[in-house]
Amino acid sequence: MSRAALLVLADGRFPAGGHAHSGGAEPAVTAGRIRTADDLAEFCRGRLHTTGLTAAALAAAAAHGLDPLALDEAADARTPSPALRATGRRLGRQLMRAARATWPSAELAALAAARPRGAHQPVVLGLTARAAGLGPMDAAHCAVYETVSGPASAVVRLLSLDPFQATAVLARLAPELDHVADRAVAAARQGIDALPAASAPLLDITAEAHAARPVRLFAS
Repeated sequence: MSRAALLVLADGRFPAGGHAHSGGAEPAVTAGRIRTADDLAEFCRGRLHTTGLTAAALAAAAAHGLDPLALDEAADARTPSPALRATGRRLGRQLMRAARATWPSAELAALAAARPRGAHQPVVLGLTARAAGLGPMDAAHCAVYETVSGPASAVVRLLSLDPFQATAVLARLAPELDHVADRAVAAARQGIDALPAASAPLLDITAEAHAARPVRLFAS
């Protein structure tokens, strides 16, 4: 297991396409729900304990070696918004391209062949971690970090929020990220039927509205 591989996978500069997505932060800013660093912290906390937990468990399960096609179906069932399902598959397809160029594996190739339009991103993330020699806990930590770092980065651009404040939000959330990752791995070890299905209905609703907006900075 390589700590350096974990850093590469979690690096925001890894070409997985996440920079084009706000994780729901852009519609929240548009609606006035995020205006300050404190608002950002609450938004990220909400994502972390709902969709973040679900994504982390899917990623951990894939890294653990559970059937990625069954996990992809589980991810689909846990994503009620058509816009977010499409986003999850686009991000999964982009991550797959980067992963196969970086850590080629038969498992990644098989999933790419079975899901040519893209598997859901958390499933691809877990399989990528597995290909890189990482474990379920590493995959879960990558997933929970993406859950909060994407919106934090987006809000810096959307509001010209002080990047030091945004980074401080992430640092203060670190103990909660660890806790959610632990819960995700514990669930993954019990099998697909035990995976959490936590959701955030407001994110689903705003994702649909955002997808219909003619002018937007982020794809989602």
